[in-house]
Amino acid sequence: MLGSLNTSGTGGASSRQQQDQEEEEPSPADLHNIIAAPAATHMRQMLISCAELVSQSDFGAAHRLRTYLTANSSPLGDSTERLVHQFSKALSLRLNPTFVAAAPPQYHINVVTNNNSISNNCYSTCTVVEQESCYLSLNQITPFIRFSHLTANQAILEALQVGQQAIHILDLDIMHGLQWPPFMQALSDRSQCSQPPPMLRITGGGHDLTTLHRTGERLLKFAQSLGLTFQFQPLVLLNVNDLDLILSSLSLLPDETLAVNCVLYLHRLLLKDRDSGSSKVEDLRLFLRKIKALNPRVVTVAERELGNHNEAVFLRRFVESLDHYSAIFESLEATLPPNSRERMAVEQIWFGREIAEMVAGEGERHQRLEWWETMLRSSGFVNVPLSPFALSQAKLLLRLHYPCEGYQLHTHNNSFFLAWQNRPLFSVSSWR
Repeated sequence: MLGSLNTSGTGGASSRQQQDQEEEEPSPADLHNIIAAPAATHMRQMLISCAELVSQSDFGAAHRLRTYLTANSSPLGDSTERLVHQFSKALSLRLNPTFVAAAPPQYHINVVTNNNSISNNCYSTCTVVEQESCYLSLNQITPFIRFSHLTANQAILEALQVGQQAIHILDLDIMHGLQWPPFMQALSDRSQCSQPPPMLRITGGGHDLTTLHRTGERLLKFAQSLGLTFQFQPLVLLNVNDLDLILSSLSLLPDETLAVNCVLYLHRLLLKDRDSGSSKVEDLRLFLRKIKALNPRVVTVAERELGNHNEAVFLRRFVESLDHYSAIFESLEATLPPNSRERMAVEQIWFGREIAEMVAGEGERHQRLEWWETMLRSSGFVNVPLSPFALSQAKLLLRLHYPCEGYQLHTHNNSFFLAWQNRPLFSVSSWR
């Protein structure tokens, strides 16, 4: 009916309409671009197909498909396009015959922004300084790290008795120490005038002694500003599996209460053995039993919610990683402006390196909380329920700093989960 009404006018009107239609018709070049440009919904399946070819050792076909994916994705597109770009780069590394079994620590990543400039260069090598800057940006623009730190801190505080004289925290991956100033502030706030705050010692693990010293100096200055007695012991861990070094370096005083903080650390003990090809589950179990023998008051565990990562099938690990980072990239898309330099750097440097390690190497392995629960219980630990107050604090963190409906908090088996659109991304639990 609408068609007949539109053509029932005068001949002049019909002529003008025909002219408009001719002007609106796409050119052959436009049609080619429309057909050639793959829809975003198909890009994910093409990535999986490429990973499937890799798992079948059809490297020639995988390389051709990977080249096509790289040409049709961009670090400046929407969340799907940016995700495809990072996974395509990781697949390129895996297909490179000169690439070693695990992504090297100084993995070089090119950073591209809308104005083609970071540090006044079109491309920038991922240096230690840039990694540190990205970590700080990650802590600001996403709730992942802050949620883990806040919840772990509250679990430690609630495990300590009021009037405790000395506290020793073993932080196996202290990074820049961002977790501990709020903890120090809480210790100071809950101390009464008649009872001074306890002495606090932190043994902080990391791979770079200079960074550890700087972290210790910053924490010492902050503790002094609060009137806290504080000591920091750096612990250089060049090999995460060096259990004897970790335990021998931990000198406990008779009156100290020990807390062990494992935020995004335990999965590193599942690094695949390059010689035997097997994951070091027994090393992890031995480590946990030795930690248990130290009789800590509390052990806090935060990990990614990534399953099927400790099995040998590459394709399953790839799909699980793709789903996980798809949710993360979607969360960044929804909560940050398109031109956010912080988002671009975090995606390309921090998450880019993580994706490369998961896809290109045989390095890090991840498991869901159910797996960690079984491992911890078999090592003698019992779960300590996280409190309603800890949950209210986590909710307040999201409401004040990350006010987006996509972020959600779930509770299950006395533990907390941070999710995006009902997909759990990180979990925190407490043990004794």
